[in-house]
Amino acid sequence: MSTLARSPRVRRPLAIAAAATLLLTTALSVALVQPASAHGSVVDPASRNYSCWQRWGSEFQNPRMATEDPMCWQAWQADPQAMWNWNGLFREGVAGNHQAAVPNGQLCSGGHTQNGRYNALDTIGAWKATPVSNNFRLRFFDQASHGADYIRVYVTKQGFNSSTEALGWDDLELAGQIGNTPASQWDRDTGGVSIQIPVSAPGRTGRHIVYTVWQASHLDQSYYLCSDVDFSGGTSTPPPTTPPPTTPPPTTPPPTTPPPTTPPPTTPPPSTPPPSTPVPAGACSATYQITGQWAGGFQAEVKVTAGANSPTQSWSVSWNYNNGQKVASAWSADLTTNGTLVTARNVNYNGALAGGASTTFGFLGSWTGSNPVPLVSCTKTS
Repeated sequence: MSTLARSPRVRRPLAIAAAATLLLTTALSVALVQPASAHGSVVDPASRNYSCWQRWGSEFQNPRMATEDPMCWQAWQADPQAMWNWNGLFREGVAGNHQAAVPNGQLCSGGHTQNGRYNALDTIGAWKATPVSNNFRLRFFDQASHGADYIRVYVTKQGFNSSTEALGWDDLELAGQIGNTPASQWDRDTGGVSIQIPVSAPGRTGRHIVYTVWQASHLDQSYYLCSDVDFSGGTSTPPPTTPPPTTPPPTTPPPTTPPPTTPPPTTPPPSTPPPSTPVPAGACSATYQITGQWAGGFQAEVKVTAGANSPTQSWSVSWNYNNGQKVASAWSADLTTNGTLVTARNVNYNGALAGGASTTFGFLGSWTGSNPVPLVSCTKTS
């Protein structure tokens, strides 16, 4: 009798705990799958937080960043989500009155928008700069395909020192703009659309800031983006060492300090790429490497090498995913899938390789059971 009387008391706390655990798990799951409210950014010349994400997204805890890239280091330390959410730097309800909404000294953070998430982007210092000419094209990526009421591109006046001065509105001159442009008129990209805006900044030399204001068309959302550039005096924009991705990756990778229910990312994953082998003289080869992995997702890089005596004009790399992996987005290659087969083809800036030369492309993907490194093959297509 006493045993029966005690049983409900034993089970009730367990039931309550189980229900609480279920509610917590559900809440965390909903939080993790909620679509980001962010939508786009300048990807060339890259905005400050997107640039930091490009260089350090897979190594955001690497102490080398402190000495090799100190401005990005301080931004990662201040708030890693400013980089993960590189396309979320916006304010709402500005009604076109940008100078009233964004005070001087706070232009790169959009006036300390999003509860101060992006404040570190206002920090004065020698941010890494993209080389450009006095006439170049700025590339804007719109992940949500909203289009623009307008995009205005400003450049700091000659004499402004971006390494020692806080940016103010009176330091800027309008250097390029487009008016109302629906997303249907933008270039199609996997995962969104992009558009190029001609920018003319005569007389500029040395380091400057390119400041972009994007007024999205779907709501009164205004985006404020700082890109650091170096006017090197050429007649066209020199290609960057690592071209910007064709499609910026998703904005919800694992946080620097995951919640207790989310294991931290493992780098490198258990699988390691096969050892490199000499490239045959009349062919190309490819090696596949997983550069970062977390629960349900991973980032990978493929290196393509031309044969020692066989320069290429174009190439194709393929592999099979036999464990249910899927590609989410890619950069520096056009990726297509057909069942388990994945095929990557060069884009316009990395198809031509001299004999023995290499290039790389990368992508984000998902996995469930396991994520071994597949066998890859390379074909010289011209």
